[in-house]
Amino acid sequence: MSAVDHLPIAVIGAGPVGLAAAAHLHERGLSFTLLEAGDTPGTAVQQWAHVRVFSPWRYNIDPAARRLLDDAGWITPDPDALPTGADLADRYLQPLADLPHLKPHLRYAARVEAISRLGYDRLRTAGREHAPFLIRLADGQEILARAVIDASGTWHTPNVLGASGLPARGEATAAAYLEHALPDVLGADRARFAGRHTLVVGAGHSAANTLLSLAELAAAAPGTEVTWAIRSASPARTYGGGDADALPARGALGSRLRAHVDAGRIRLLTGFSVHAITPTDGRVAVIVRHADGTEEAITVDRIVAATGFRPDHSITTELRLDLDPIMGATRTLAPLIDPNEHSCGTVPPHGVDELAHPEPGYYAVGMKSYGRAPTFLMATGYEQVRSIVAALAGDWQAARDVQLDLPETGVCSSNPADATGTDSCCGPTPEPVGKGLSTGLSGGLLSTPLTLEAVGGDTGGPTGGCCS
Repeated sequence: MSAVDHLPIAVIGAGPVGLAAAAHLHERGLSFTLLEAGDTPGTAVQQWAHVRVFSPWRYNIDPAARRLLDDAGWITPDPDALPTGADLADRYLQPLADLPHLKPHLRYAARVEAISRLGYDRLRTAGREHAPFLIRLADGQEILARAVIDASGTWHTPNVLGASGLPARGEATAAAYLEHALPDVLGADRARFAGRHTLVVGAGHSAANTLLSLAELAAAAPGTEVTWAIRSASPARTYGGGDADALPARGALGSRLRAHVDAGRIRLLTGFSVHAITPTDGRVAVIVRHADGTEEAITVDRIVAATGFRPDHSITTELRLDLDPIMGATRTLAPLIDPNEHSCGTVPPHGVDELAHPEPGYYAVGMKSYGRAPTFLMATGYEQVRSIVAALAGDWQAARDVQLDLPETGVCSSNPADATGTDSCCGPTPEPVGKGLSTGLSGGLLSTPLTLEAVGGDTGGPTGGCCS
């Protein structure tokens, strides 16, 4: 037995994927501690509580979690109903976190500040793999662990508005006019949008959901204007596969958005690149730079930056991570999830081998594992942690037997047909050699009014299990 085998496995983040990891660890008889920065499980999911996901309950529950809940007499939700973020948090994550198998091992208000190896900085090699992980919390407490499953997500690190990956000029000083993904337009945040002109920047599902809510608000609140801006030349990616989508709610999302644009209720701007933001007379001017170098200003009252998320690897600067320089995922995983080549439904199954780093025992899972790729599904995260936990238990046959059902989207990449303007470019999804992939329903995607899968503990946006 190794000198660190008596230590627990640390799981960071008590969102859907982090709690799934805890359920699998319990089933494998492995000791663990679950660290959640917030005061409740799924704290980030609560940020988009008003959003309904694309996929019904049957596809949003981890198998190991379901087994534990069923043994405790859990009242299973209608498997065909589409839950909201609030439903996921209240009816699934909270009961799971409260199980006696998990609750004693869950620590709230435990924000991880840094991870290293006890007695080892990143430079030192000899004996490194035998040293326990040292996890430092924001309150100064330190925890030792034999392995780390990082499901901390990307919800708190959204992408900037600037098209070059840098903040637009004035973006920081104009923060009072900015909203990040999935504001509650028809509920708690209504007063900020009613009777005002809102610019939504982004081409993902979070942008689509916000646009649909704004269009509904505009029908009820006179003076409400909606402008949608995307960088590409075509909105085909956001409109999606329509009737070809295996998840009807997701297909309908794009169809409804297209109808609003066609009717003029939503003004669409393509080839839109934010250069600068300048507050002026209680409103904000957005300076747009076109491909030919010319600029123009659009003045609005609010800006919703639905531009996606990016991982924050700052807590692991003393670990030896091998990250793809483009995606920010592991080098092995990056080409499998590249949004230039893949949509949600064409990402092949992957597990411990694709998620391993040169730092043995550290794994980023969930939305964080995907770096900047927007193609993540909640079901993908469940399979990731199942594989990793099997490996940590020494069951390498199970660890490498990765199987995953993903929903057909009707498009084959995140940038479908920008050049041609057609709506879909896909035929049947091919089955990768040596992996089990089917196109059955799975995932957990956001529907109206929204969806994300990296929220709080493990999602980068709303955690519904979807492409964002």
